[in-house]
Amino acid sequence: MFNKKTIKDIDVKGKKVLVRVDFNVPIKNGVVGDDTRIRGALPTIQYLLDQGAAVILCSHLGRPKGTADLSFSLKPVAEYLQKLVPNKVFFSPDCINEPAEKAAAALNPGEILVLENTRFYAGEEKNDMELAQKLANLADLFVNDAFGTAHRAHASTEGVTHFKPGVAGFLLEKEIQYLSSAIENPKRPFIAILGGAKISDKIGVIKNLLNKADKVLIGGGMANTFFKAQGFEMADSLVQDEALETAKEILSSASSKLVLPVDLVIADAFDNNAAVKEIPVSNIPAGWRVLDIGPATISAYSKLVADAGTVVWNGPMGVFEMANFAKGTFGVAKAVADSNAISIIGGGDSVAAIQESGLADKVTHISTGGGASLEMLEGLILPGVAALEDK
Repeated sequence: MFNKKTIKDIDVKGKKVLVRVDFNVPIKNGVVGDDTRIRGALPTIQYLLDQGAAVILCSHLGRPKGTADLSFSLKPVAEYLQKLVPNKVFFSPDCINEPAEKAAAALNPGEILVLENTRFYAGEEKNDMELAQKLANLADLFVNDAFGTAHRAHASTEGVTHFKPGVAGFLLEKEIQYLSSAIENPKRPFIAILGGAKISDKIGVIKNLLNKADKVLIGGGMANTFFKAQGFEMADSLVQDEALETAKEILSSASSKLVLPVDLVIADAFDNNAAVKEIPVSNIPAGWRVLDIGPATISAYSKLVADAGTVVWNGPMGVFEMANFAKGTFGVAKAVADSNAISIIGGGDSVAAIQESGLADKVTHISTGGGASLEMLEGLILPGVAALEDK
């Protein structure tokens, strides 16, 4: 299933190993919020330490736009990591050059060094080979365990493999295995649920999944564009007019596989305290907008999910940040958690919804990478994975 070498295929004893992790976590006032991604990297880090390696961790955090903006520093993450592991954790105030070189040279087996944000250099996102070589020079081997950035060919994900042999960590391997088996060899019926605001973000995904899945259930703002393509007046609802032709194309070729909402929750303002109505799918009155799927849709989608063998869900069903328009998203979350299907959740909002609903432990796999999981669902090759050594 996974044809790339992993950390189990190499000898790391006494070696310095550069590990690309995804420590792009929320930090407020220097305090780490959701630590899911940090904990997700622990099995790989711990395995390498147990095997006698010195572990050097690199990651990006936020969008500092190629400048050393310390509000995006990884220092709080290094301090947080120290609370999770018994091993000594050091921090380098630069990811390359003398501070990093000195700290890496002094690192002993069983110790961890966290490098400063790779995106403090503009060359990171440009896959600059000079930056990649400086990162690679810090270690003997490279491990990619950052599924969340595997769809990007950056200096710390793809570039380093030009200078040091690269293999996969456990998290990357697990993500690829779950997603590829769901797409290529799903237990049927295979139900895909796609939400979110824009069709344009997910055109390739919708088209690919219509070939693979038994049903593709649509919710969120993207459903509005399909309704407008069918001739409904959508008033103040979010609609992607530039995607209407694509929506028409998908509708004409999708037959009965594409399932749209049958009722909607509409409001007279984009506000949790707005006046609210539940209506069947029809023309939306002037001044009103669609903000969630309705109860009949939740029920219909839940029935399809209940009988599924595999469920992949990416994107919310409505504006779930507002309590009055969260019923659709949380209803789908409950249906997925209650089903006996192999369930895979990807995308920040769907992951947040399943965690907020307290059902995260009832789904098979929560993906750490929204963009990367979408590209896999689209059938694309991820550059950060393609660059690793084949088995």
